Amino acid sequence: MAIRVLIADDDPLIREGLEIILGKDEEFKVVASVQDGKQAVDACISGRVDVALIDIRMPVLNGVEAVKQITQHSETKTIILTTFDENELVHEAVKNGARGYLLKGKTAREIKDAIKLVFGGSSVFQDSVFDKLQAGAGPSHIDESKFTGREIDVIKLIAEGYSNKEIGEELFLSEGTIKNYISSILSKLNLKQRTQIAVYYLKGKM
Repeated sequence: MAIRVLIADDDPLIREGLEIILGKDEEFKVVASVQDGKQAVDACISGRVDVALIDIRMPVLNGVEAVKQITQHSETKTIILTTFDENELVHEAVKNGARGYLLKGKTAREIKDAIKLVFGGSSVFQDSVFDKLQAGAGPSHIDESKFTGREIDVIKLIAEGYSNKEIGEELFLSEGTIKNYISSILSKLNLKQRTQIAVYYLKGKM
């Protein structure tokens, strides 16, 4: 079954380009193409959208706030695709539930791979973006008393960008066991998204 994708960007050329890129691949189906954040939110709430590609700077409702509302009110997973990578935007987008943050200029294959990874439950952050999340952060910011030693190990590896499979290989545990640890961590922190664990570790708060 094709991954159902929404495109939200106020530049019609960007939207058209992404529609062409994804439309030629049977693994994807563009179910909506909109020009502002409000339209993106409405589309994700009213219809089934698997992954939404969201620009930051859009009229009516910006991408950061759109991601927050989409995460709160639908099952859609979101990827920020933008030209802006200011620290505040990066942190707010991830805090609001974005599963990925990419800068425009990525190749068609890179964009497709990112969509598939996020659809499958992973997170995708461009190196320069992940560096911004890590800047000025340290493990001493978190309250380790909330977690078991193994949960701390998992949190640290998530913050370093490891996938569930890679964490399992590093800790000699099954991927299913890692998923159980992540569910426990999310429950203790009252969070919904795996990427929010990384932000908690790096910044000490959500």
